Amino acid sequence: MKLSVIIPIYNEEKTLSEIIKRVQAVDIKKELVLVDDGSSDGTKAILEKLGENLPDNMKIIYQPHNQGKGAAIAEGVKHVTGDIIIIQDADLEYNPEEYHKLISPFENQNVQVVYGSRNLHENPKSTASFYWGGRLLSWITNLLYGSHITDESTCYKLFRTALLKEIGIESKGFEFCPEVTGKVLRRGIHIHEVPITYKPRLWEDGKKIQWHDGLVAIWVLLKHRFM
Repeated sequence: MKLSVIIPIYNEEKTLSEIIKRVQAVDIKKELVLVDDGSSDGTKAILEKLGENLPDNMKIIYQPHNQGKGAAIAEGVKHVTGDIIIIQDADLEYNPEEYHKLISPFENQNVQVVYGSRNLHENPKSTASFYWGGRLLSWITNLLYGSHITDESTCYKLFRTALLKEIGIESKGFEFCPEVTGKVLRRGIHIHEVPITYKPRLWEDGKKIQWHDGLVAIWVLLKHRFM
């Protein structure tokens, strides 16, 4: 299987080079699709420098202006050629060394979706509100859809490429997560979970998601369940 790693990027000049290095170091058949979502810091300069000697397994896409994480991922999906898609944030919260165990469930041809769960074993927490907000979203998801997932808002979401292209992405921002979760579960597709490690960063370090994104996520879960 070939893994397509979509990396949505917005103002990540401090961590971008390191996350690319870590992803490239993983011994797995892969391609990297980097989507710059209209960054206003030094991110674009890093990408342009990289583009001068671009590896064969890498593509760089520039959004004309900042639109949001969902829009960046949707653009990236248009350019993938792999069998499996994984979303990789450009920060250093998630560990690419875990790709192997994340794709292993796909050896079963019936598996369509895998989420990397931060809650299947002990991990550091950024803040209590962020942690419990995520747990609440998982609980609401399970209540609405009859599922049993533990980490709805995880970054590490993997899909068979054909499925993600079929269900499509309408969201522009962070509501990408509940949108795809709702669409998958509404179709009766089981989401497999694999335990992952997690190294959270704080808002002063560049974390972007806010409390009101949680309210939007609840609305999106409701919308895709009942509309």
